[in-house]
Amino acid sequence: MADQVVIELANKLAEDCLAVQAEIGDDRLFVQVGEVLGASSQTLEEAFLTAIRTRMANDKARAFLAGKVKAHRAKAGV
Repeated sequence: MADQVVIELANKLAEDCLAVQAEIGDDRLFVQVGEVLGASSQTLEEAFLTAIRTRMANDKARAFLAGKVKAHRAKAGV
């Protein structure tokens, strides 16, 4: 497991990367950032990619749940 500093750096970089991705409309920017990281620190690259994937998975799951609730409420007439 990576030390706490690596995890903190990866989490901050992931948040920043996702914000830039949203702003510029490039949903694969994180791949390029990962490549830049991998050239100098495989440890930080792995932590960053984990942080990105977990956040992206969380966002997809939340969107899925929101869609389910919306469909349910539409069907129920709420």
